[in-house]
Amino acid sequence: MPPRALDAAGVAHTPAGADARIVSLVPSITETLFALGLERQIVGRTGFCVHPRDKVRAVRKVGGTKAVKLDAVRALCPTHLIVNIDENERETVEQLRAFVPHIVVTHPRTPRDNLALYALLGAIFGREREARRLSDALEARLREAAARSFAAQNVLYLIWREPWMTVARDTYIAAMLRLVNWHTLPDVQGGIAGAARYPAFGFDDAPWLADVDRILLSSEPYRFTPAHRDALARDPRVAGKRIELIDGEMTSWYGVRAIDGVGYLLRYAAAA
Repeated sequence: MPPRALDAAGVAHTPAGADARIVSLVPSITETLFALGLERQIVGRTGFCVHPRDKVRAVRKVGGTKAVKLDAVRALCPTHLIVNIDENERETVEQLRAFVPHIVVTHPRTPRDNLALYALLGAIFGREREARRLSDALEARLREAAARSFAAQNVLYLIWREPWMTVARDTYIAAMLRLVNWHTLPDVQGGIAGAARYPAFGFDDAPWLADVDRILLSSEPYRFTPAHRDALARDPRVAGKRIELIDGEMTSWYGVRAIDGVGYLLRYAAAA
């Protein structure tokens, strides 16, 4: 009996073999599959899967992370579909399950969870050595982060406007920020019944705003620009707060991007 690897849904997967046909509905996973040397087996990706830019153009698009074109996926005859609990809708995944033999569910919630993600993908697709190389690189970055000391900061990490939206503390983004001793406000856990992992709020109804030291405007999913930063800086409700742009790919993309992401955050916080 071949060894089995458990995904985030608790489903056991056996090795796929060299003839695997992979569709990825997760941008950071698509990038990671290329990093594992699987480019010949990747047959489909979303329009948001844009890295590595020099290679991903050759892969067919199947819609977006949520607006998936089912017929486009079906036409590619994939053996494996890779999805994420946060990024893809359950109903869509269930529809795809009707004709895709293997659905691999991912859900890293902390930077260290990427180690298990590398091992999972490596075990399924026969890239154990490549997965080990990624793990070694990430572990080195995490050791570097643990050895550094940063002053505690309360941060408001904005991912959207109209309405304003931020992140709960049990998200991957919040866990990344904690590596540099930055703690997201409001202090909410999205896993608690009735709470959102990406809560909307209003500046006029946010008593915790007084405790925010720094406001970070992410480049994704909403692409905040210097113009947005300057407009917010003129808002009297956030007078005295530091307002900065931050690379959302570096803070929210897991998989192989986490290796560079941790390094980016260390430099960003040191320069702050």
